Amino acid sequence: MKIKAFILLFFVSSIAVFSQTIKSPAEFLGYEIGSRFTRHHQVVDYFKYVSNSLPNVKLEKYGETNEHRELYVTYISSQENIDNIEYIRKENLSQTVSSNSNTNDKAIVWLSYNVHGNEASSTEASMLTLYDLVTNKKEWLKNTIVIIDPCINPDGRDRYVNWYNQVKSTPFDIAQDAKEHHEPWPGGRPNHYLFDLNRDWAWATQVESQQRIKIYNKWMPHIHVDFHEQGINNPYYFAPAAEPFHEIITDWQRDFQTQIGKNHAKYFDKEGWLYFTKESFDLLYPSYGDTYPTFMGAIGMTYEQAGHGRAGLGINTDEGEVLTLKDRATHHKTTGLSTVEIASKNAEKLNSEFKKYFNNDNITYKSFVIKNENQDKIDRLKLLLDKHEIVYENANNVSVKGYNYASQNETKFSASNKDLVIHTDQPKGKMVNVLFEPSAKLVDSLTYDITAWSLPYAHGFNAIASKNKVASSTNSTVNTVSNTIDKNAYAYISKWNSLKDATFLADILKNNIVPRFATKPFTANGIDYKRGTLIILRNDNRNENFDAKLLDIANQNKRQLSSVTTGFSDAGIDFGSYAVQPINKQKVALLSGESTSSLSFGEIWHFFETELEYPLTILNSDYFSRTDFSKYDVIILPNGYYSSILNTNTIEKLTSFARSGGTVIAIGSALNSFADKKGFSLSRKKLEDKKENNLMPYADQERNNVANLITGAIFKSTIDTTHPLGFGYSNEYFSLKLSGSTYNYLSGGINVGYFNKDATNVSGFAGKTALQKVPESLLFGVDEKGRGSFVYMVDNPLFRSFWDNGKLFLANAVFLLNSDKLK
Repeated sequence: MKIKAFILLFFVSSIAVFSQTIKSPAEFLGYEIGSRFTRHHQVVDYFKYVSNSLPNVKLEKYGETNEHRELYVTYISSQENIDNIEYIRKENLSQTVSSNSNTNDKAIVWLSYNVHGNEASSTEASMLTLYDLVTNKKEWLKNTIVIIDPCINPDGRDRYVNWYNQVKSTPFDIAQDAKEHHEPWPGGRPNHYLFDLNRDWAWATQVESQQRIKIYNKWMPHIHVDFHEQGINNPYYFAPAAEPFHEIITDWQRDFQTQIGKNHAKYFDKEGWLYFTKESFDLLYPSYGDTYPTFMGAIGMTYEQAGHGRAGLGINTDEGEVLTLKDRATHHKTTGLSTVEIASKNAEKLNSEFKKYFNNDNITYKSFVIKNENQDKIDRLKLLLDKHEIVYENANNVSVKGYNYASQNETKFSASNKDLVIHTDQPKGKMVNVLFEPSAKLVDSLTYDITAWSLPYAHGFNAIASKNKVASSTNSTVNTVSNTIDKNAYAYISKWNSLKDATFLADILKNNIVPRFATKPFTANGIDYKRGTLIILRNDNRNENFDAKLLDIANQNKRQLSSVTTGFSDAGIDFGSYAVQPINKQKVALLSGESTSSLSFGEIWHFFETELEYPLTILNSDYFSRTDFSKYDVIILPNGYYSSILNTNTIEKLTSFARSGGTVIAIGSALNSFADKKGFSLSRKKLEDKKENNLMPYADQERNNVANLITGAIFKSTIDTTHPLGFGYSNEYFSLKLSGSTYNYLSGGINVGYFNKDATNVSGFAGKTALQKVPESLLFGVDEKGRGSFVYMVDNPLFRSFWDNGKLFLANAVFLLNSDKLK
C-alpha cells in the first residue's frame, strides 16, 4: 500500500514539475514570438507538443481546409476536468433545453484566432496564451475549460506569411512605404475561395465554417472571443460592443460584456496601453464570430488589435511610434487571459444565465411557415438548418395567419403537410427568430454590415411568420428519384426553376450531351411546361449509350425526367420550333486580379467550382487587354473598379466579342465601366442637386452621410419572366441592395429586372437620399450587341453565397443567353 502511495505521489509530482518546465513557444520554435511570423504547421506542432506533454491539455482535429491544412481545437483545464470532459460537455449542452434541471458548474471559454489570415498577430498570441494557462494560470482552470482554436483560417494566414517572408527587409523596414507593408491582391484576409470567414458563421458556405460549427454546437460555450486586427493607427478595441445590439440580446449579455471590458482595462491601464470600447463594432448582423455565438447564448465578443496586413514585424504609425508584432501579440495574450480570469471568477453566474437564455417564451413569432412550392429550395434550406442543428417539421393541414413576407402585411394561407415549419420553442429558438424575422429592429443606422438577411427573402420563399404556434408533425419521407430508360423516347424533359436544375445542366454538358431549352411554354402528355424547360432530344444525341448516360446523371442529380415519344406538343411550341434552342458547352472566363473585388471574384469562383461544378478559366487583369476573347463564350466581370483596366480599346474588344455572339456579364460596380458611355444604353440615375449651405456641424456629418447609403437592405423587384435571364423565376424577386448606386431603365436594351415607381425597402436600412433613387431603377438588364449581349447585374446575385435565390440568374446568363449563336 505504501509502495502504491509512493508511486502515485511520484507520478503527481512529476507532472507538476514537468508542467513547470514545459517549453515556451520561444524555446520550442527557436525564436522569440514577434521576431518572425510562425507558419501554420509550426503552430500546430507547438500545440501538439503541449498536448502530448501535459495530461490536462487535449488536442482535437475537427477538419481540414480547401488547401488541406488541418484545423484543430485544444482543450485546457484541470486534470480532473479533462478526465471528465465528455460528461461536462453533455451537462452543459443539457442546459440549452429549458425544461432540463441539470446545472453545469464549469465555465466554458472559447478563444478563436486568425479568422482573417493577414490579421496574423492573434495566432502568435494563441501560443503565448496556451503557455501561460498551463504554467502560471492553472488556478483558473479548476472551474474553467478553455477551448483554443489557434487559427480558423490557415490558408489565408499562410498566404500572408509566405508573401511577407519573401519580401521583407532584414532587419524589417518600419517605413509605411516599404514593400513589406503593401500586400498584393487578393491579400491574406480571406480563405482559399476568397470568402470572409467572419461573415460566414450563419451561412456556413465554406468548409472551414461548416466543420467549425459542427464542433461549436457540440460545446455551446458561455464565452466566445474572436481575435482581430484593424488599422495601424487605432488603439486596442474590446467589449462592450457598439450599438445597435440586436433586440434578442439579453441584459445579462450586455452587462457582462461591460464587466469583461473593465477587467481588460485594469491590465491596459497598468501598462498605459490605449484602448477604446462601445464604438464601431456592433452586434446586429448574425453571421459574425461575435454575433453568432451571442445568438447561441454566449457572451460573444470581438477584440481588435492595431496592425492588420500592413504592420508586418514592425511599422511606424502616424504618431511616430513603432508598432511591433511582439506588442500586438502581447496585447492579444493579455485580453485572452483576462477573459479566462473573469470567466473563472463568474463560473456559476455564467452557467445560470446561460441556462436562462434558452427560455424562449417571450419571442414574438412562435412559428415560421415556409410554403413548399419548390422542393429543391426546401431541401437547400433544410441543409442549412441541419448545419446549425435547428429542428424543423412539416405543417399539418391547417389555416395559418400571420405576417406575409411577400405582401408585407397580415394574411392567411392554407398550409399542407408538404410545407415546412420552424418553431422558436427549441434550443436554437432565438437564432431561428434572428434568421427568419421579417425585419431586424434598428436602434442606430450606423452599422458595420448589412441590416437585412431574412431567409425567406434570401431563398425566395412564400412564407408567413405566425405569433401562434402552428400545428405540425415530423415527416420522415425521403424524396427519391429513379428514372428508367425509355428506348421509344423522342426526347426527355426536365424542369428549370432551381439551382439544382442548373447543376444538372452543367453535368450533362460536361458529359457531351446536347440539351435544348424552351423559350416559350408548351404542353406535352397533358403536362404544362414553362419557359426554360430543358429538352434533351434523341436526334441531338445519336449515341447508343445516350439513354443510360443521361438517366444516370439525372439520378445522381435527383432530377425527375419525363419522356415523350413525339415532338408534336399537345399545345404550344413543337420540339422542332425555333423557340426550342440548343445550349452549347459554354467556355466561361472570369476576371481576377488588381481592380477586381477579391470577395466578388471568390463568390463566382466558388459558385462554379462547388455548386455548378462547371469549368471556367480565370484570367488576370494584368494581361486582360491582351487576351484573345474569341476563345470564350462568356466573360464575367466581378464587382470592381476598372478605370485602369477597361480603357477605350479593351471596351471595344469586349463589344466586338459580344457582337460575335459572346456574353459579357458585369456585376455591381463593374457597371461603371459602361454607364454613360457611347454605344451602351446603361446610364447612372441621379437626383437633382439641391444647393445648400454646408453649415452642418462637423460632429453630425458622419451620421448625415448615411442618407446616401444603403447598407444591405431588401427591395421587391419585378422580373420579366419571358426573357431567358428571368426563366425559372416568378415575376416578383426580393433583391439585397448593397449600395446607393442606381441606374436608369435601359432605353435601348431589355429591362429584365427592375424596381417600379412604388419600390420601397422591405427590410433593412436605406438612407433617405439613396431611397429616393431606387424607384424606377434597373436591377438586371440586357444590352444586345449584334449576336451577343452585355448583361448588367446591379445587385450582386451571389452575395456571400447566402442569397440563394439569386444564383439561378447567373446560371441563366451563362447558359441561356446567346448559347445558340455559334461563332
